[in-house]
Amino acid sequence: MPEPSLSEARTPDAPVTRQPAPGTSGISRRALIGTAGATGLALGAAGGAVGYAAAPAEATPLTSVGSDRAMFHGKHQPGITDGLQARGHLVAFDLAAGAGRKEAAALLRRWSATAERLMAGEAAPHGDTGVARDAGPSSLTVTFGFGHSFFGRTGLEKQRPTALDPLPAFSSDRLDRSRSDGDLWVQIGANDALVAFHALRAIQKDAGSAARVRWQMNGFNRSPGATAHPMTARNLMGQLDGTRNPKPADADFDRRIFVPASGEPAWMANGSYAVVRRIRMLLDDWEKLSLPAQEAVIGRRKADGAPLSGGGETTPMDLEKADAKGEYVVPLNAHARITRPDQNGGAAMLRRPFSYHDGIDADGTPDAGLLFICWQADPLRGFVPVQRKLDRGDALSKYIRHETSGLFAVPGGAAKGEYVGQRLLEG
Repeated sequence: MPEPSLSEARTPDAPVTRQPAPGTSGISRRALIGTAGATGLALGAAGGAVGYAAAPAEATPLTSVGSDRAMFHGKHQPGITDGLQARGHLVAFDLAAGAGRKEAAALLRRWSATAERLMAGEAAPHGDTGVARDAGPSSLTVTFGFGHSFFGRTGLEKQRPTALDPLPAFSSDRLDRSRSDGDLWVQIGANDALVAFHALRAIQKDAGSAARVRWQMNGFNRSPGATAHPMTARNLMGQLDGTRNPKPADADFDRRIFVPASGEPAWMANGSYAVVRRIRMLLDDWEKLSLPAQEAVIGRRKADGAPLSGGGETTPMDLEKADAKGEYVVPLNAHARITRPDQNGGAAMLRRPFSYHDGIDADGTPDAGLLFICWQADPLRGFVPVQRKLDRGDALSKYIRHETSGLFAVPGGAAKGEYVGQRLLEG
């Protein structure tokens, strides 16, 4: 597993402006909050699309968490450089038998329309469930990608990027193929669990007869405001998780993370490639280690994320520093040493995962770990070389297991009036 690292980047807050959608009452789910003691709110239907009933003239203001909004339209899709969200859902779909390019285009058109509305804090265009009616946008993002198999099913093999070639096998893989890959991939994130679930349900319903769910996973992160000040998140091993992530302010960020506007194929301009891995953490074994042993495995102090060579969290790691016995302070097989870009030919990726916990096995072992998601302009120059090196001697490998895997081409953002993937499906 490449060094756990999460993006701290956030897009500036923007005012929430909502326009009525055709066939609905035009009242946003935000407007239903109402003032204390308000009564008589009823769910109505119009033209087959469920809308929200009229609210009192003055509504209770949303908290900052509820009012935060990400933009659907833009150069890049949302959910890549946006700040970490408290709740996430990952879901992959396979096109139904007989469905092809035409059906896929109609599906992406529906999904894009739904995502745009939900990210603005509005009701879904069709059959809204009302699950998130009391909440605002809550930093909701919805991101869409295409798997390797999508292109064969739609007759678009000539448009399949070479960067989407299947990932090689790794020694730490124990992959469940039924929960890996897929024709289409959707990433959903929000700072409210109901808002995230509402989006998941709307996307699933929009799939209709065109596609069926192949697999679905749920994740979480620390809630915004849970710490005294903004700080790097922690994973389920208790380690700070995000110290060395590339930052959008870095001069080479776009080159490393996004396909250039002049890149090939043309429909992937300003897009990125997402590697998705469900990495189970063997927490019972990990938690038996002493604190010094855990820190030696990672190469960083657990309390503050500082390198064992000294300094603070962001202090550059001194790989040559030795102790009084002449041994490296940061062990040769420490996870943080192996994953450093300068130890991997400059390979870098933007890591933006969620933690997960899917219950406790019959023997008492927690099924928990990391929904690892990393973004890069080319996985053959990002994820693959780092993971190959980890395979050869990462101290952390003993305490993790890669159980699912997927690689998806995530096109650039949709312009106003476009849907995601339109340049591929209609080009």
